[in-house]
Amino acid sequence: MTHQAVDVAAREERWRLELATALSFIAGATDTAGFLGLSGLFTAHVTGNFVLIGAALAHGSTSGLVGKLLSLPVFILVVAATRIAAEALDRHSLPALRSLLLAKCAFLGAFLLLGVGLGPFHDADAPAALLAGMAGVTAMAIQNAIGRLRMASAPPTTVMTGNVTQLVVDAIEIRRGTASPEARRRAGRMLRAVLAFTLGCAASAGLYAAAGLYCLVLPLGVALWAALLRVKIEQGVAA
Repeated sequence: MTHQAVDVAAREERWRLELATALSFIAGATDTAGFLGLSGLFTAHVTGNFVLIGAALAHGSTSGLVGKLLSLPVFILVVAATRIAAEALDRHSLPALRSLLLAKCAFLGAFLLLGVGLGPFHDADAPAALLAGMAGVTAMAIQNAIGRLRMASAPPTTVMTGNVTQLVVDAIEIRRGTASPEARRRAGRMLRAVLAFTLGCAASAGLYAAAGLYCLVLPLGVALWAALLRVKIEQGVAA
């Protein structure tokens, strides 16, 4: 491998680590915004919606049930469509990762515009609220698919339970002095993801308290930064 190829590979690896951190922040911020603004709708951790459905039914409440029920089939369809789109882009030698990141930005932007333009939502099952919520679910479904299709070596960016579990296991090995170099690197990646997700949740909650769903400007801004950085990297590789 040439020196230039090594530099390109190293830069790509650094960017993917930065992207995984950014995506974790985006997921935390977007999930928090949806939960606060749409009667407890999880846009990223969609299976969590079924726990909330069970709790609502147990308490005799039906508020927000339609959006929570819709979230999983919408999520599944979008992940499938993203997989098919990525394959089509690859076949035509088009920049799949950049395109998927920009598509996610578009749906995050739609979530923001619908949320602030049609909200606040007193009825989370009203058509306007469902439209806004499914835009958020679509954005996060694309992000989940990106993680599986283009960032398999990076930590998951939307559900932190597995990351925390692996981080604790690796931390014990590090403390004992028996951790491999790979375990140490993995622990660093996991820690970055967990901290970024937590920071995204906290920042979004604070902004929501002050400005409602305008808080979605924050994850959208980070998503646009990641997409534009990808464009610059691809241009640098092609130069």
